Amino acid sequence: MRTLITNIGELSTCTAAGIIHDAAVLIEDGRVAWVGRAEEASTATETIDAGGRAMIPGFVDSHSHIVFGGDRAAEFEARMAGQKYAAGGIRSTVTATRAASDDELRTRVRGFIDEMLAQGTTTVEIKSGYGLDVDTEERLVRLAAEVTDEVTFLGAHVVPSEYVDAPDAYVDLVIGPMLDACAAHSRWIDVFCETGAFSVAQSRRVLEAGIARGLAPRVHASQLGPGDGVRMAVELGAASIDHGTYLTDSDVAALAASDTVLTLLPGVEFSTRQPYPDARRLIDAGVTVALACDTNPGSSFTSSMPFCVAVAVRDMGMTPAEALWAATAGGAAALRRDDVGVIAPGARADLVLLDAPSHVHLSYRPGVPLIGRVWKDGVLVAGRS
Repeated sequence: MRTLITNIGELSTCTAAGIIHDAAVLIEDGRVAWVGRAEEASTATETIDAGGRAMIPGFVDSHSHIVFGGDRAAEFEARMAGQKYAAGGIRSTVTATRAASDDELRTRVRGFIDEMLAQGTTTVEIKSGYGLDVDTEERLVRLAAEVTDEVTFLGAHVVPSEYVDAPDAYVDLVIGPMLDACAAHSRWIDVFCETGAFSVAQSRRVLEAGIARGLAPRVHASQLGPGDGVRMAVELGAASIDHGTYLTDSDVAALAASDTVLTLLPGVEFSTRQPYPDARRLIDAGVTVALACDTNPGSSFTSSMPFCVAVAVRDMGMTPAEALWAATAGGAAALRRDDVGVIAPGARADLVLLDAPSHVHLSYRPGVPLIGRVWKDGVLVAGRS
């Protein structure tokens, strides 16, 4: 079937074509077959009138941790009362996740997927990291693979309590039996390279082991302070370095000279009260920037990409157009994808119709539910038919 969505007031393609006014999109077999001015569109089996509203690509959320058990609302409350954020709360989620059944975790992750779709997210990456033992990490990547192709093995999230006095032995477990159990369900290997988590040397061991097993690297780095993790990740060809709250000039130069994406996570700074990264500095230096939610129970329990876009514009120096690109095409770049995050012939027909005349309203009207309809692979999956 050929479906034509026409009378689109503003179409943000997130490609070199930029914005097309009075536009139309033709969908065929789940892909975008044609994009252009509505007056130039051909006929179709089905025609949908967009009513002059704006259309954007589906959001690409390239960093999430949505397979977990438990809740950390008390930790958030304490942080809002002045307690400083530290990554140690991850271990409490590990305890709850190990105790949860597959069905409990499956129900929860599918609930998050529905929540994300309703907010315009059509592609999501999911990390493990709340098991930290062989059996639970395998369960997490296997369950994640039921809902996305973008699964990341993050056994090196933090050192679990039972290995706190033997971190190198835990790394041995991660790159041995744990990787053996998880590699078949995963596309990516990740590590939290940070003081209090894993050193640069330990992180390199994890990433190189994953690469040897055919997994592509991505890295958590420079969230809590500056370090050498960014340059190590660039050297290893990481697709994305995530957080980057504390970057040195040499970090920025290394990123700008590479094809590694710097994925910023505004929800984390909002929730932890850490300083926001300076996206303007990064973009002006030539760094490719993505935006993601980092949905997790501790440091960023939001699944709203529109919220992250608004925060990035308000507090990180991005223009509305830059933030939208970072949340769509930028996220796709962080996943080494060119078939999502854009509205262009050949791309997947992952489309979002806004209840607004322009993409600017995503940041102009923060907190307002502007996601009208969502198509994934050309099928309406959220909103009114």
